[in-house]
Amino acid sequence: MKTLYLECTMGAAGDMLTAALLELHEDPEGFVNRFNALGIPGVVMKAEPAEKCGIVGTHVSIQVQGQEEDEHMHDHDHEHEHEHSHEHEHDHEHEHDHAHHHHHHAHDHAHHHHAGMHEIEHVIEGLDLPQDVKEDVLAVYHLIAEAESQSHGRPVDEIHFHEVGTMDAIADVTAVCMLMHELGVEQVLASPVHVGSGQVRCAHGILPVPAPATAYILRGVPIYGGRIRGELCTPTGAALLKHFVTHFGESPVITVEKIGYGMGKKDFEAANCVRAMLGEA
Repeated sequence: MKTLYLECTMGAAGDMLTAALLELHEDPEGFVNRFNALGIPGVVMKAEPAEKCGIVGTHVSIQVQGQEEDEHMHDHDHEHEHEHSHEHEHDHEHEHDHAHHHHHHAHDHAHHHHAGMHEIEHVIEGLDLPQDVKEDVLAVYHLIAEAESQSHGRPVDEIHFHEVGTMDAIADVTAVCMLMHELGVEQVLASPVHVGSGQVRCAHGILPVPAPATAYILRGVPIYGGRIRGELCTPTGAALLKHFVTHFGESPVITVEKIGYGMGKKDFEAANCVRAMLGEA
């Protein structure tokens, strides 16, 4: 059985999972070109080599309307009261001063639409993708929306995601779902998930790590913290794991054929990456 094993010893974010799976693909450059041709509004993906602790892997960045996205753009709006949604922390780099950047981005992007689930579903349905890939993308996004709904005590249809952050998260989720499909993976297994530790600042104050939405998504999944301070697992990463992984535990008996390393930006004492191993179980 074609099996994928994900090592989440430094957590998981959408871009890191994308990069790890991209390294397993027969034609990474062709995949990036096809992905960019999908026409997700304003989105361009770039994949570049990156090194952590002497290991070479790939770092994926998403530009939205010409700007490289970071997690501060992942705001959602309740009656125009902005909050930081921790949607996706590309590089685990921005543990501090969320509030300052938050307001900066909120003003920069004030002219953008704030998308609810209905608008998000409309964007996804409009993409030229196989139906089963679309269904995976929608299922993952619903996990994120449900978690935000629970965290904020509001119905899912009142949760509104900031458009720029939304397009970035749609890009990450779509890329991972496409790659799972194209790699022909029959089962996905993963290690317990390192979520980080400490606190993260948002517009309304300081929240514990994992952020409430992440913690909600990872119910039933073995998680752990540790000495590394910061948010290692994001809601997007958590939702992708929750959707695809059937079992979390030690590495299975597997004949490994390919190994991929998806890198974050920040340097820690441990290599800041998701490792993906593809083979036969």
